[in-house]
Amino acid sequence: MDAPVLPDLPAWHRLGGAHTAEEIAQQPALWEDLAAALAQQRERIDGFLGDWLRQPGHRVILTGAGSSGFIAEMVADQINAQWPADVRALHTTSLLTHPSLYLQRERPALLVSFGRSGSSPESIAAVELVRERVADARFLDITCNGEGELARRGQGRADTLTLLMPEASCDRAFAMTSSLSCMQFAALAVFDQAPWPQRLQQLRTLAAHGRRALADWDAAVAALAQAPYTRVIYLGSGPLESLAREAALKLLELTAGRVLALANTPLGFRHGPKSTLDSETLVVLLRSAEPVARRYEQDLLDELRRDGIAARVLSVGPGDERADAGDFTLDTPALPDPWLAPLWLSMAQRYALHRSAGLGLTPDNPFPDGTVNRVVQGVIIHRHD
Repeated sequence: MDAPVLPDLPAWHRLGGAHTAEEIAQQPALWEDLAAALAQQRERIDGFLGDWLRQPGHRVILTGAGSSGFIAEMVADQINAQWPADVRALHTTSLLTHPSLYLQRERPALLVSFGRSGSSPESIAAVELVRERVADARFLDITCNGEGELARRGQGRADTLTLLMPEASCDRAFAMTSSLSCMQFAALAVFDQAPWPQRLQQLRTLAAHGRRALADWDAAVAALAQAPYTRVIYLGSGPLESLAREAALKLLELTAGRVLALANTPLGFRHGPKSTLDSETLVVLLRSAEPVARRYEQDLLDELRRDGIAARVLSVGPGDERADAGDFTLDTPALPDPWLAPLWLSMAQRYALHRSAGLGLTPDNPFPDGTVNRVVQGVIIHRHD
């Protein structure tokens, strides 16, 4: 097993980013802890789900807000492709404003809520809304906080299963890092069709690759963050489009909006967004494991490098014979994109951390004036009476 890559915590304490640095670095260890926890709870999980996913008339709604919503987007299609039930991702921010578009009283629904704190007002309101509007509703709460509202309200309810992530995944820092990857892997493992031993072994294997990514990329990420790019564009195909959105959000959050971060797909980028390129732009393409997607991605990489408009164009992903010398690559097992996504995200998380510190901000709390908060505040929940 590869030795863990430990951040220089005294240095990060001085920079105000010790929690963020530690929470990024601890992810592989937490993925192993998650595998152990799921192994102990597999019978409880299987008993709760029963044959729900095998019923074509049933609906599974994966939900969350912000980064938690991106988890839903990254895993939904992978799960939907395996089961007769209709599985879709829906941000709580859409469910609360337009519930009549998504909920039918007579259609059974399982609401899967992702929540680091489990106490955001949208998360709680979404559960109450589904319980009110759907006659046969069930709830799976995947959360990092055993003291949060989701966990508290689900106690003792036959219609609710609460899955707690490893305790250290409840990030203390502003940005979601280890909480996100743990909740994403939990959903993929819980809803996968493969036998449980195979699912759990995949988590352990990915933990080893996560350690390698941290070790191999650490110096290069720190060096990349020294360049004063004023905008960064993340690109991803299929489920990795949501990964690109999460990577962009991390940079926006940790730099307090001082670095403009955008996200798109490699094919969609040509349809207008390419106009954002200039000599101060960094383009990061998150490579897919799908062979056809990789061909489209390589076409765009070649085009952008040939155009020479962006300051730098690089990719992050599985090793490839066409990879540029400056790309971030890693030899990985043959797994679908959602399973590999947390590996690529670790690069974007660390880039945002270093970029934040380079701007003189405190990564653990880039908004000391409270304009943006770790747990969203100020949301008024309105009823649809």
